Amino acid sequence: MTKPAIPQHLRRSDLRATAQLLTLATRQVAQVVEGMHRAVFDRIGLPGADAPGRTRGITGLVYRSIDGVAAGVGIGAEALLAGAERWLPPAPDGPDSPQRLALRAALNGVMGDRLAAQGNPLALPMQLVHAGTVLDTATRLTLPGAPARLLIVLHGLCMNDQQWTATNGTDVTNHGDTLAQAMGATPLFVRYNTGRHISDNGRELAAQLEALVRAWPVPVTQITLMGHSMGGLVARSAVFAAQQARLAWPGQLRHLVTLGTPHHGAPLERAGQWVHTLLGALPHTAPLATLARLRSAGITDLRFGQVSDDTPTPTDRFAHTDDRRQPLPLPEGVACFAMAATLAGQRSRVAERLLGDGLVPLRSALGQHDDPAHQLAFAPDHQCVLYRTGHLGLLSSPAVTAQLLRWLA
Repeated sequence: MTKPAIPQHLRRSDLRATAQLLTLATRQVAQVVEGMHRAVFDRIGLPGADAPGRTRGITGLVYRSIDGVAAGVGIGAEALLAGAERWLPPAPDGPDSPQRLALRAALNGVMGDRLAAQGNPLALPMQLVHAGTVLDTATRLTLPGAPARLLIVLHGLCMNDQQWTATNGTDVTNHGDTLAQAMGATPLFVRYNTGRHISDNGRELAAQLEALVRAWPVPVTQITLMGHSMGGLVARSAVFAAQQARLAWPGQLRHLVTLGTPHHGAPLERAGQWVHTLLGALPHTAPLATLARLRSAGITDLRFGQVSDDTPTPTDRFAHTDDRRQPLPLPEGVACFAMAATLAGQRSRVAERLLGDGLVPLRSALGQHDDPAHQLAFAPDHQCVLYRTGHLGLLSSPAVTAQLLRWLA
């Protein structure tokens, strides 16, 4: 019998990945300090530099030297470590440990777009996972007894596919596994880099689902998409991208379920955008606005729930703008369901609207909007509100499992 692969906490490539992160941190800190230095010079009336936030003369030379040395050292260290990886003892071939995967997922949520752009080994690729194993859809899959129904499950920001499994004392909850068993479907969990633009993840998921359907051992007759938080936005984006590209799999799409999804945005990202704006408005704090620009593309997409890049006038994603999304209704011919949560009690109507689930407002999770063009038409009996439940509580609540079974099983 073949021994199971041992989950790994560390990889040989972690040294190179860490060197990239340290180089980025050094250059960003130097940029902030130089900006503060420039603000002091402006205050006392010294001549300005050629670019805002930059210094001149010997002072500018020092900062330019720090940046250049950091960049050069980073490139050299990365090349050296990449070569050294060949000489280090190879780690046993195994998946990431739950702890490592959770750390990578959190890091990807915060700055995953930068990690992907730099080719950092810590960047998570999009993968379809079944029973803990990553599927290779490039070849015909061999899954004995595979049903013709698929349940595709997507996690939220800074999370990963393993976090769908929650433990409450002795009880283990996984909405995907339970629902798939009741539906006679195969559960497939999507693992992806939540720091990328939602539209980028949507396009990639659309392409992967097309390849999955072609590689599935039997003809697929039914697909259900279920997403928690950002995962619901990525699911909607994938359907839109697939329809735009005239892919085949949306023809088998029967259900779309969103749990605590910020269809029209989340207040925390809007607050982050205001902090960025306020910091930039004052001379002494303007350099600190650079730190606010480190948040990932995925996070800034949550300001209004941006699921496509089809905007009439694209702007800097950090700029303070109104909601400029093109209206994107729910897909036609698909049964769509929305589950929302609120920390308030059932009789606290004002509190439930103010609190939401702690991260996503109730109206946003239900697709409600003051502009009829943006209103998402979830049928009344396809909506559910859970009281005294938080955003992450949706992943472990038995009430969620029960409602999903009533809707779909």
